[in-house]
Parts: sequence; structure tokens; C-alpha cells
Amino acid sequence: MKLSGRDAQAYFRRPDPDRGGVLLFGEDVMRIAHRRQEIIAALVGPEGEAEMRLTRMSGADLRKDPALLLDAVKAQGFFPGPRVVFVEEATDGLVKPLGAALSDWRPGDAQILVTAGSLTAKSALRKLFESAPQAYAIGIYSDPPGREEIEAALRKAGLDRVDRAAWDALEHLARALDPGDFRQVLDKVALFKLDDPAPLTPEEVEACAPASIEAELDDILNVVAEGRTADIGPLMQRLSGQGVAPVTLLIMAMRHFRVLYALAAAPGGPQAGVQRLRPPLFGPRRDRMLRQASGWTADRLEDALAMLMDTDLTLRSAGQRAPAMALVERSFVRLAWLGSRR
Repeated sequence: MKLSGRDAQAYFRRPDPDRGGVLLFGEDVMRIAHRRQEIIAALVGPEGEAEMRLTRMSGADLRKDPALLLDAVKAQGFFPGPRVVFVEEATDGLVKPLGAALSDWRPGDAQILVTAGSLTAKSALRKLFESAPQAYAIGIYSDPPGREEIEAALRKAGLDRVDRAAWDALEHLARALDPGDFRQVLDKVALFKLDDPAPLTPEEVEACAPASIEAELDDILNVVAEGRTADIGPLMQRLSGQGVAPVTLLIMAMRHFRVLYALAAAPGGPQAGVQRLRPPLFGPRRDRMLRQASGWTADRLEDALAMLMDTDLTLRSAGQRAPAMALVERSFVRLAWLGSRR
């Protein structure tokens, strides 16, 4: 049977112990591993592997010995409780032993959990699990988690009071991070809010978000947009030492100034424009971008974007010989001077 959407989310929360097996397939190895861990933990509990109620085998092992799977499914464990046989890196070449194990599966046998890479609709392995009445097939895709999935993760982390702005912040992080990293952020937030009855705020989400080189990029963009010319040199030296490419700085700057232009040129002003931004801004970053947009006119932001485009074309031209980072720094100084004019 094929599961997708809400039915798949319900299965991940509470796997059906009366089914013989489940196939997880897709391109995103990290997401598949996350879901596989969820299912195993729900079926055998935290001590399942220590109690030898979890058997692992690779697709290569099963190809060498096709009887390996059925023997593991029928084996009697030393400890009481449900058992799982996990087969990783399965392919269409394993349809025969997997089909035999599913056909012979009976209540009380170990559940069969299979993971595979990307499978087409014509895949024999996918068709086996979709057509088997006692099995499920679930495609794992790279789509960002939806509201229901985030709510389930929050409940699991013990967070049940979240204000609207914090929701926006969490949804932004869920789109930007891998599932494992996002789960670590939720665990960190849960510890941060331990014994705190107040609703979760976007500032608290931002404080628990992973630090990265993007924070340094945000610093230089804020300095330029706020006209702080004297701070540009030291930040550029630091970014250059970290190996940030000049073209990357220009791309990020153009993205930043396009957002400022959208805010400044919006009917009703920046406050009205920020409501229509997608992805949304939240927390201190939202307030800072609003302050920056208020200090620029739409005409000057058009000039700023043209200046960045000219610098980008200069960097990419065949006859360009000047140091690339120096050209970007000069462009940023000119932008800061433009922004400081009143």
C-alpha cells in the first residue's frame, strides 16, 4: 500500500505493528535515515538494539544469501518484545527474497524495514510494497516539513506554547536546515525553555539556531546598508580570511538590497511591504531590515542595485585584472556612502 502526506506522517508517529513491512525510498539519504530511526524507535523502543531485537543487513548481504532475510524474520529473540529486520540500500534485484519474506510474514514475526534510493513508478521493488496488502511504501522527498510535521516535532520536544512570530521563525529554519539539524535546534530550544511557562519567542528561536558563516555575511550587509563605512574594512578582511568568494558577497548583497527595495517601494511603505515578503522576516532581523529600508529611498536603492550589477559584470569580464575582493570592498564603501546621504 502506498502512503503519502498525512497518512505517512501518522505512520511515522505510530507505525502499525500488524503490518509486515515498510519501504522508504528517495534521494535524500539524511531524511530517510531520520524517518528510519523514528520507525525503529517506535517499534522496538530505546533498548531494542541492546536487547538484540533489531537485526541489520545490507542489500549486498541479502544478494549473497537470499535466505538471510526470512531466517531473521522468523527467528525467536532471547528478549521478549517486537523485533525489526532492517535492510538498507535495497534495489530491484532483491524483489524475490523480499517478496518471499512478505508473503510468509505472520503476526509475531519481525517487521521488515527496507530503505532504498530514488525509485521510479515502474520499479519492481516499489511495486512489490505498494501492491502487498501487509506492507507500505513511502516516498521521502526533499520538501520542507509542513505545519503538522513541525507541530509533531514540537510536541515531541515538549514545546506547546509558541507565538505566531516564533512559528514563522521555526518554519524558516525547517526549510533551511537538514532534518537532523532542525531536530537538534528543537532539542536545544526545549532545554532553553525548560520550566519556562512563557510562550516561545522568535528571539529565543534565533538564539538557539546554529551559528554559521552566514552570520558574518549578515554583518557586512548590515554595515553597508546602514552606511557604517569605517566598519567595512575589518569585516572584509575577516571574510576574506575565511575563504568567502567575492562573487558570493555580491550575490548576497544583491539579494539583501532587493529585499530593501521591495520594502521601500511597497505601496503603504516598508511596514506594509514586510507583510507580503516570502519567505517572511522575523524577530530582530525583521526590525533591522525595516529600519534599513526606512533610511533609503526607492530611487537610491535602484542606484545601489545598478552599482552591484556593474561590479558583478566587472568581476566576470575577461580583461579584469584588479583584485576581486578589492573591487567588492570599493563597491561596498560606495554603497555605504550612498546610504549615509540624507
